[in-house]
Formats: sequence, structure tokens, C-alpha cells
Amino acid sequence: MDKDAAGLAALLATSGVLHFVAPKPFDAIVPRALPGSARQWTYVSGFCELAVAAAIAHPRTRKVGGLAAAALFAAVFPANVKMAWDWRNASPAKRAIAFGRLPLQAPLIAWGLRVSR
Repeated sequence: MDKDAAGLAALLATSGVLHFVAPKPFDAIVPRALPGSARQWTYVSGFCELAVAAAIAHPRTRKVGGLAAAALFAAVFPANVKMAWDWRNASPAKRAIAFGRLPLQAPLIAWGLRVSR
């Protein structure tokens, strides 16, 4: 597996596991407009991250895995927007984290697309 694919699979697998072992921070950024409980969405997104990581790890499914990663990074962008909004009056460090995450979605999407090629 090339370095790009291995790195992206590792990032997604780590984040996916964290959704299950430490779900509270993820629950907090689930947009309220989504139906169901925040915890349900945390688990669904964690499962999706693990599935996409597995797809990227296998050469036969890497192309679709990379495309799925790009789609997943786009799909979770509203959670990052919610986090930035919720933390707009937080400490400077928290604001830097929350607002810093927003532009990071673009290179993550590009990373997924690169892995799909």
C-alpha cells in the first residue's frame, strides 16, 4: 500500500475507533437538525470511517474507498461548522481549533480523491 493510502486509512481508522471509545466530543458536534440522537450519528459516522479505512486498505477497493473518503469528509463538514459556531465565544485556543478545522476539510477531500486514482 502506498504512503498516501496507508496514511489516510490510518487516520480514518483512528478516528472511527475514537467515535466508539470516546463518543462525547463527537456527540457535541452533531448538527441538531439531524433526526435521531447525536450518539446514533456518532456511531454511524464512526462505522463509516472504519468501513472507508478498510476499503482504502485493500487494493481492490481502494478507488471506491478514496471516493468514499472524499464524500465522507464533505458530509461531516456541517459538524465542523457547528463546532466553530458553538465555540465562537470559547477560549482563543478552542476557537483556533474549531475554526482551523474548517479549511482542513479541503485538503482531506483532496487526499481522498488522490488515493482514488
